[in-house]
Amino acid sequence: MSILTTSATVAATAVVVAFGIGQFMGPSIETEIEIEASADAVWKELADTESYADWNPFVRSISGNLKAGERLKVTVGADGNTPMDFTPEVLVAIEKEELRWVGRLGFKGIFDGEHYFILEETDRGTTVFRHGENFTGLLGYPLIALIREDTHNGFVAMNKALKARAEASS
Repeated sequence: MSILTTSATVAATAVVVAFGIGQFMGPSIETEIEIEASADAVWKELADTESYADWNPFVRSISGNLKAGERLKVTVGADGNTPMDFTPEVLVAIEKEELRWVGRLGFKGIFDGEHYFILEETDRGTTVFRHGENFTGLLGYPLIALIREDTHNGFVAMNKALKARAEASS
């Protein structure tokens, strides 16, 4: 095999990995908390994005419509970290069940994050709140190594604050 053929094969493989397999596999951060409130009460607080600045220590603000296909303007940043603004696309917005969006660094396939909030009401009237993000793209693993701990801690802080707020209002 010539050097040109070998180089082309390596380049093609890198593109397939970055934009093919990389779109389906990557690192994830997942958290969960049980909230002593109905899914309706939890959703009410989660969907009240205008109040995030009052209580949310991680997602500092969201503007835009929580509707599939819409673009949001989101500011995130755990305490002590520089806030980051981005404009994700809402993938799923099902009242009392799920909110999911995807944000990208640059263009698709570089570093994409699919952020989700899933609410599952139990037969006891409490809500299991799952909050996480799945990362894909060429820089998925390298960048997650830099942000995993702060992001996980931010998710946990938001979960606890949402729990306190939803339980106090129900």
